[in-house]
Amino acid sequence: MRANRDTRVTDDADADGEHVEPTLEPLLGTVAIVGFPNVGKSTLINRLTQSRAAVVHDLPGVTRDRKELICEWSGHRFRLIDTGGVDIASADPLVKGIAVQARAAIDQADLVLFVVDARHGITPGDEELAAIIRAAKTPVILLANKIDDPKKDILALEFHRLGLGDPFPLSALHGNGTGDLLDLVVEQLPGNAGLEVGSEAIRVAILGRPNVGKSSLLNALVGSERVLVSEIPGTTRDAIDTVMTRGDTTFILVDTAGLRRKRHQRQGVDYYSELRALDAASRADVALVLIDASEGLVEQDLSVADEARKAQCSTLVVLSKWDVTDIEMETIRPEIAVRLRQRPPVVAISSKTGRGLQKLLDRIEELARKHSYRIPTPELNRFLGELTQMRQAPSKGPKKLNLLYGTQIQTRPPRIRIFVNDPALVTRDYGYWVENQFRERFELQGVPVSIDFVGRG
Repeated sequence: MRANRDTRVTDDADADGEHVEPTLEPLLGTVAIVGFPNVGKSTLINRLTQSRAAVVHDLPGVTRDRKELICEWSGHRFRLIDTGGVDIASADPLVKGIAVQARAAIDQADLVLFVVDARHGITPGDEELAAIIRAAKTPVILLANKIDDPKKDILALEFHRLGLGDPFPLSALHGNGTGDLLDLVVEQLPGNAGLEVGSEAIRVAILGRPNVGKSSLLNALVGSERVLVSEIPGTTRDAIDTVMTRGDTTFILVDTAGLRRKRHQRQGVDYYSELRALDAASRADVALVLIDASEGLVEQDLSVADEARKAQCSTLVVLSKWDVTDIEMETIRPEIAVRLRQRPPVVAISSKTGRGLQKLLDRIEELARKHSYRIPTPELNRFLGELTQMRQAPSKGPKKLNLLYGTQIQTRPPRIRIFVNDPALVTRDYGYWVENQFRERFELQGVPVSIDFVGRG
């Protein structure tokens, strides 16, 4: 029977437009979406999650790593895993890696959505992937995608030959049938797959120019091949979230596409991949700015660090590939302190040997606490009094700047409002000096401290 409902995009907001944090209920289970390249898996992911979380492009093979997202339907929530297109016959090592990631998603899932292109009919790749799914014995729903006209539902019947039950006709692009599909998914999931990660988790964006070791670092931290690693620059194309726990602390590690200079000249997949990397930074508490220690600090690294600063996340510089460099920490640390405005702490690591990884996690936790730090108002105002003694305030003619009192109006990251007699007297140099003094006094190195000078009235 033809499904007769489709999904609609809605905002998770209250009547006043304020964002509402969803109540964390147990997830129903995990659903993996698999299929041959370019059958519409990422389009379906975006439709089911009512988002644009997956990169969609006509170019086959855009999705490479497995990406986990939360889907909500009729008051129930479950985990969706988007996977790269599986071409088992390909000899390309990168494509073989995508197949390994897809198999891992199938093993992890409570239910598999196997997407095929109804317009092209059964392909050898569909048959090979169907054999893998049958061997896994995971429950499966076979989706005959790209049926945009209900009169062409008959195209789905051919896929009975795959031996995976009745094909389900739908159009991910237009939403036809996706509502009834979600009903079917909710019915088949086991019901309790643990809670979602809450807001207490530390969100960590792994940033850097191409090929500095971002994916290798994530895999080393979680202890498995969670994302593809290749010497080919640009292997990672999406922002991949991975949840990791250490003791009582939960981290959400986000591997991102490499950031390049002259971003405005990027086009197509690279352009959207970098947009997702910047979005990951804007949602992070801490950004790891990876620098290839074997090459030292280069201009492109400074550009990446500046993007982290603009995104208002606290910054930790990570010198990767420390096992293959002769550079001394005493050489590079002062250069970073001079050239990066937030004066971030520096950690040296080797993803290959595991050196420095536990220290890195310690520094992330420490920086996350500083990111949420609130300065007691009496202590803040005592410090303002000290500032007036440390340096003469700017003046214009007979009028001199007076720092009257201050208060912290925001955390994550800290934002300070200082009331003055005349904001026009604040010079750029003096404003930066005050910011750096706050960072030094309250040990906020790497934290984006914002200072607002406002008139008392």
